[in-house]
This record gives sequence, structure tokens and C-alpha cells, in this order.
Amino acid sequence: MLKCFVDDAPFELHDRAAFKFKHTLQNHPSLKLESLCKSIPALPASSLYYSKGSLKTNDDFDRAPKDHPNGLSIEETISNMKTSDSYIMVRRPELSPEFAEFHRELIDDLKVLTSRRGWGTRILNPMLFMFISSPNSVTPFHIDRASNFLMQIQGTKTLTVFKPWDERVVTQEESERRLAFAGNPAWKPEAAHLGEQFHFVPGDALHIPFLAGHHVLNGPEDVSVSLSIFFNHRETADRMRALMFNHVARGPLSRLGLRPFPVAQSDFRDRLKSQTYRVGRRLLQGAQPAEHL
Repeated sequence: MLKCFVDDAPFELHDRAAFKFKHTLQNHPSLKLESLCKSIPALPASSLYYSKGSLKTNDDFDRAPKDHPNGLSIEETISNMKTSDSYIMVRRPELSPEFAEFHRELIDDLKVLTSRRGWGTRILNPMLFMFISSPNSVTPFHIDRASNFLMQIQGTKTLTVFKPWDERVVTQEESERRLAFAGNPAWKPEAAHLGEQFHFVPGDALHIPFLAGHHVLNGPEDVSVSLSIFFNHRETADRMRALMFNHVARGPLSRLGLRPFPVAQSDFRDRLKSQTYRVGRRLLQGAQPAEHL
């Protein structure tokens, strides 16, 4: 039985396509804006990223806090979200005790869902992200390195999500660079018509597949509070390592006039590349803990 997700959605599309469903956390007292005004500033500074909210779809998502600072402290920002034209991203709010319980419950839900898909119950690197933003804020186009379930807590927003593995939107080489922490894929205005829009109110949730491009526009009437659980599982871990294998191999192959075989077209090739990359990295860097990708 699911605890945080309403179990009437097409979860069989997990990491194949975006889909909306319902969640049960919208009335959790720790997620009310007045509570967040106290708990968020108490988190480590390394967990807090914030900028102006009036960004553009083609702005650099990763560099927004440096390129577009709002000139306020985190306390001033969160206390004046409705008028400060700001965007806050909180990485790992589960470090605070207020969020630890439903973090565990979300992981339990994920185990149920990945088991149904035949991926086992190992949830790799589950991590919460919280997004608090002023009315009309824009989250620029980007892709995430993990599978993602996004839950709307307060306010409204419209997400535009693109199908994963569509080379017209994000090339495999761009995905490889993203996984290597070498930048986000470029926004391609000519591909804008390929996105699917989802409108959100409190209680709505959305699955964003692994490496699916997306951007966000907040509604004009209220501060938006959203919560995401990011994680990987057996399939996405294999595909992540396969992309990293291609990233390493692309340079030597290009000198021979060749390109690596694309990921997500052959499970056998993906698993082979994944294992080869894992063994090679361990030989070069020493053994890594089993739960790390």
C-alpha cells in the first residue's frame, strides 16, 4: 500500500513518459510556508540555492544563483517570497527532523513502485528537493540526473515536459555532458512544440522521467511550494553508467570517425557498458560503496 502517493495512476509508465497523479502531503504542517520560514534558514548553507525568479527558459539553470542573485539573505528571501521575485531550491531538506518521516515514507512508496516494474526494491541515492518561488517565476530548461516525482504543496505552476531520449530536444552527447557535470543541454526553441504541458494545483503530482527535459512557469497568484523525491533504480543506474561509458569513449572513437552506439536502444548493450564502466572506474579510483552509482 502506498503512503504518500494515491495509487490510481499509470505507474507502469515510470521512466517512459511523464504523467500526473495525486499525493497526500499537501496539508503536512511542516510544508506550510510559515513553518518553512523557520526550518529552511536553519539548514546548512550548502543545501540552499536561491536567485531571482524572473529568469528565462534559456538561462543556465546551474549558474542562476551566481548569475542572477536577488541581493537578499535567505531569511529575507523566504519571508518576502510573494514580492521578492525569488526562487529557492533546497537540496536535502530531510536533514531537518521535520522532513525525515515523510522522506522515509516516500522511499517506501518508491520500493513498491520499482518492484512492480521489475527493477527490485533498491532505491539508489534517494534525495528530497524543495522548490519555493515567487509568482510568475521561471525555472529554466534542464534535465535531471535522476528519476523524479514532483508534488505541488502550495500555489500553482505549469510544467512543460519533453519525452526522454528525443534527440530533437536533448542529444545523447548533451546528456553525457550533463551526467559528467559539464553543463546543461541547450534550450532549442525549434523543439518547443514537442513539450507536453501539465498544470498543477496543491495535491497534484507529476512523474518526470530520467533525463526528460523540462521547464516551469509559476502561476501569478501565489507563492509556489513544491517537493520532489529524486532517486535512481536498477535501470536508470545502468543507463547512467552506459552514458558515462559513451562520454569517455566518444573522444577516441571520434578520431576514428566513429560514434558510440546510443543508450536506451538495447538493454543488453546498456548493461554491458554499465558493467564495463563500473569495473573501469573501480580499477582507476578504488572500490566505491555499493549504493553509489
